[in-house]
Amino acid sequence: MTGITRTSADLDPRRRRILFRAWHRGIREMDLVFGQFADNELEALADTDLDELETIMAEEDNDLVKWIIGERPVPQHYRTPLFERIASYRPDFDKLPANGNKNDR
Repeated sequence: MTGITRTSADLDPRRRRILFRAWHRGIREMDLVFGQFADNELEALADTDLDELETIMAEEDNDLVKWIIGERPVPQHYRTPLFERIASYRPDFDKLPANGNKNDR
């Protein structure tokens, strides 16, 4: 997956903002993780889950990617079912080409 697959037309304003931010993280790896999570699960999240998601998304991308790939331990306050669900959207980053060109594999 390389980009957004769902429309935001049927979402409330809060979910629209979250969806946009999920796909515009600043680090492509985090776009893929948060974007795919948002595409698939955002519509069904409860308000408390949205609160937690926004808190997680406020973290620095460099920290998030290290937690998600297991390079650094996840802080205790993020060892939650929601964080685990988000992290489960982690693609195999080792297979992603460095410059985005599929021919580089």
